[in-house]
Amino acid sequence: MSMRGKSAIVGMATAGIGEAPGYSAMELLGQAAVAAVADAGLKLQDVDAVFAATSSHAFPTMSVVEYLGLKPKFFDGTNVGGSSFELHLLQATMALDAGLCDVALVCYGSNQRTAGGRLVSMSEPQWHETPYNPRHPITAYGLAASRHMHQYGTTREQLADVALAARGWANLNPEAFARGPLTKDELLSSRMISDPLTKADCCLVTDGAAAVILTRADRAKDHHAKPVYFMGAGAANYHRSIVAMPDLTTTAAVDSGPRAFEMAGVQRSDLDLVMLYDAFTINTILFLEDLGFCPKGEGGRFVEDGRIAPGGELAVNTNGGGLSCVHPGMYGLFLIAEAVEQIRGTAGERQVDDCNLALCHGNGGTLSSQCTAILGSEAAL
Repeated sequence: MSMRGKSAIVGMATAGIGEAPGYSAMELLGQAAVAAVADAGLKLQDVDAVFAATSSHAFPTMSVVEYLGLKPKFFDGTNVGGSSFELHLLQATMALDAGLCDVALVCYGSNQRTAGGRLVSMSEPQWHETPYNPRHPITAYGLAASRHMHQYGTTREQLADVALAARGWANLNPEAFARGPLTKDELLSSRMISDPLTKADCCLVTDGAAAVILTRADRAKDHHAKPVYFMGAGAANYHRSIVAMPDLTTTAAVDSGPRAFEMAGVQRSDLDLVMLYDAFTINTILFLEDLGFCPKGEGGRFVEDGRIAPGGELAVNTNGGGLSCVHPGMYGLFLIAEAVEQIRGTAGERQVDDCNLALCHGNGGTLSSQCTAILGSEAAL
């Protein structure tokens, strides 16, 4: 059954983007949650559903409920990596539509940077990978990048075009962690980490938290801010370990994308904004291909000449992405936060003209879980 237009985001906030010394992951999450509730014109006690995933809590919803003093009647801690939050939008919409709750909180927080640059992960070791001592996740993404280069002729210069575009958008975003001039020569001469990926091809390590509040669409206009409606979502997941990935150049986004477009009843040409999980530069190229913005193998050529940069023909990762704005371990909820800003028309200097329809694509694990969500303004319904 289609969930198109059944819910709306009526509150959104971020906290601690970049560096937030002295705060725990849960404290940052709490700051974002409280601010999102206030943005919706509600009280914390109005929240009766919680959706959360983190890398540092075995039971994230229990921890959130306890910290915030909530008593939800519905909760879900599904963790499929960085794409969890796009999936949470679908789950929250289903719960709202079924009458299981009235106000849903989707939240995330991490102090990865000030905690020493490492996430304390609950992830189990992969026995068949461990003997080779991979440096995950970058080893996995390096494999995907090198295969794409071998198979389709993708170049390091094209990977650099992705990073340049992200920095261009970040320079328009006062909250972005990495701002300032950047040249292709600097990118290409960056220190090699896992061939062919350099330090410049890798996402930031930051602190940060984000939260959104959803309610049923028929109540959306009762809130302070302009509602951002859930249009559709789709998910796909076929492997856990990169060595089990059927094809290193094709992700499960080839299935999650069409499912989201079908539910939303829109086409790619209708989109005003595309937010892609750019943990590494190769991600943007893979997802542009797999979501149908260009044929398979053409992603490298697609991003050349500033095509996805400010002033280009397709607005991609307008906050600066995980490469230049924020990446605190899991990035998926920040894709949604930027889409909300853009659809509300509150994105300042980086604002996309007449932004009514946005795609958010989350990625979890090592190109493992893929979740696509489409959000829209009232005009898009």
